[in-house]
Amino acid sequence: MAQEPEVPEDRKPQSDEAHSAFTPPPGVEQPAGPEEDQPTSEFALPQGLAPETPAEPEGSAFAPPSTYAASQSPPAFTPAHGFPAVKLSKDAPWQDRMRTMLRMPVSERPVPEPVQRQDEAGPAVPRVLDLTLRIGELLLAGGEGAEDVEAAMFAICRSYGLDRCEPTVTFTLLSVTYQPSLVDDPVTASRTVRRRGTDYTRLSAVYALVADINSEEHDVSLEEAYRRLAEIRRNRHPYPGWVLTVAAGLLAGAASMLLGGDMAVFGVAAAGAMLGDRLAWFCAGRGLPEFYQFAVAAVPPAALGVLVSLLHAGLHPNAVITGGLFALIPGRALVAAVQDGLTGFYITASARLLEVAYFFVAIVVGVLTVLYVGVQFFQAKLNPEGALQAVERPGIQILAAVLLSVTFGVLLQQERSTVLFVALNGAVAWVVYASIAVTADGPTVLATAIAAWLVGLFGQLMARYEHTSSLPYVTAAIGPLLPGSATYLGVLNIAQNNLDAGFASLARAAALALAIAIGVNLGSEMARLFIRAPGSAAGRRAAKRTRGF
Repeated sequence: MAQEPEVPEDRKPQSDEAHSAFTPPPGVEQPAGPEEDQPTSEFALPQGLAPETPAEPEGSAFAPPSTYAASQSPPAFTPAHGFPAVKLSKDAPWQDRMRTMLRMPVSERPVPEPVQRQDEAGPAVPRVLDLTLRIGELLLAGGEGAEDVEAAMFAICRSYGLDRCEPTVTFTLLSVTYQPSLVDDPVTASRTVRRRGTDYTRLSAVYALVADINSEEHDVSLEEAYRRLAEIRRNRHPYPGWVLTVAAGLLAGAASMLLGGDMAVFGVAAAGAMLGDRLAWFCAGRGLPEFYQFAVAAVPPAALGVLVSLLHAGLHPNAVITGGLFALIPGRALVAAVQDGLTGFYITASARLLEVAYFFVAIVVGVLTVLYVGVQFFQAKLNPEGALQAVERPGIQILAAVLLSVTFGVLLQQERSTVLFVALNGAVAWVVYASIAVTADGPTVLATAIAAWLVGLFGQLMARYEHTSSLPYVTAAIGPLLPGSATYLGVLNIAQNNLDAGFASLARAAALALAIAIGVNLGSEMARLFIRAPGSAAGRRAAKRTRGF
């Protein structure tokens, strides 16, 4: 078979590419073709730069997640404007350090301190959360403020290695949430506070336990913490029931002496208060709610006051009735309610204020029932104008204020070592109040607020010195300032059908009670000016509050 002759290259038919406008004309050197190993992407590294080393497998985005550990945390990204340095001083009380961190957003909190009691297997998360809730329950049931309870719960979690935790406190519910890392499921536990009791000795012991757990000098394991907590729960009250009844009587007698009564009035007021206390104990043993207990406890002092006025014994019936009211006014719950409101816990503050309102109404109902019967059916001669007569007896009144504060401390079941300071604090409060309201004839609300401010200031300083709660040093000392006279005057006017004057007096009693609570809280906050601040975090704002919008 004959082969076709080979056609020269220059005589072959040209393709469409040969006629393209981008084809070099004849006689022009053709450009070199791209090499296979030469990158042409605009994302290629320039000459002279070495490529990055390949990332380690555990740092890859596709690597399995691992639990976050503060000791092995990667370097964090810092924006151009930077973050303010936050360092918490070890010399500051743990309450202030934990409160400072709780007021920060989670992303701005400082790196946790080294874990003190974490073994190689890691912390037992459910047990730590359970211990935290049990301690928080005792603090909240003892009357501690919601922010202080959260600070204690936060301190316990961090001490046992749970740095990413968020405690939440309301009036009846405690909860705490722990999330090991952003990719792990959170663990949440909660506890309901169903029973409340006043025992400041137990409260001080719980504070000592929290301080030891949070201290680097003490190595308190979970088992040791549970054992100490069980001992605190089992411990009996420092004072038996009959001592509390006698203390209630002495408190009422001392209050009657503040209002111008003599020793006979002292005895009658003490008898009425002790009888009311026993009736309240009887109602409590039968399971009646506290509302009825307060109402029943207010009946005997009012009945004895009406009886004294009917007998025309020359005694001061107004002082008898008012003295019995001093042991019933819930000053402790009122201070805690206002403190929660000022620190931003509005739900808890509202619930506590509602509780105070119910107790106040119960007292009014009990006294009003007796006064109405005495005035309308027996024509008892009770003079409303004599209830608030200012009497200057400095020596007797100072001794009465000291006795009132001491007996109030006994009713609160606080330690004997704190009674002396409470007596001095109560005497100072009464001297300041009487100097402004009685001697200088100044406004009673202002005098009450200033005296309560000093009580809160001195009590908070003493509490920080002793590394314990401020309630045992503050609550009993405000006893001489409680608005017993204004409460009685309002109830008496209502019983005599002077409704305008009665409600005005009750509103004045409420104003005096709020002045006490706000003054105590302001003094406690100002006490931190004299305490070593927790590092540079003290210069930060406590929180971003709403400003009317």
